[in-house]
Amino acid sequence: MGKLSKIQTIAIAVVMAIAVAVPVAIAQSTDQPGGGKGERHGHWGGRGERGGMMGFSKLDLTDAQKAQLKQIRESHRQDTAPIMEQIRAKRQEIRQANEGGTVNEALVAQKLAEIAPLEAKLMSAQARIRQEMLSVLTPEQKAKLDQLREQFKSRSGERRERKQQKSA
Repeated sequence: MGKLSKIQTIAIAVVMAIAVAVPVAIAQSTDQPGGGKGERHGHWGGRGERGGMMGFSKLDLTDAQKAQLKQIRESHRQDTAPIMEQIRAKRQEIRQANEGGTVNEALVAQKLAEIAPLEAKLMSAQARIRQEMLSVLTPEQKAKLDQLREQFKSRSGERRERKQQKSA
């Protein structure tokens, strides 16, 4: 049972790392304004023509900026989509390895080891995309985005504290 716990811990850590990269990945995988999972949760701002990452929908972007951001997402989609598909496929293999009440620990560990460099590559690409997208913003918009990000972190921390207090 100890090995299963270690594998589960690794899997949770991997999922948490992915959660950091999800906003840009979702933005790249949809052309629908406001579409995708992040919109339902309300944290990530808009996608599609509204910007593609947390807070961009609140920056009063010009039509030209919206078009530039959309072009940036589309130009990088062909680079990141295959990586995301490989990650999805390997996660599916992990789920299949856990079906039927028995766990193929060796296969799970192997797939997690295969996923890690893919996620690192994806996160690196997403960081480059983010930098390119930020270059479209004015200094005032960048300042506002930083302010929105700090507000989000503050609210997230408060929610986490309340959740911990409730479970204590």
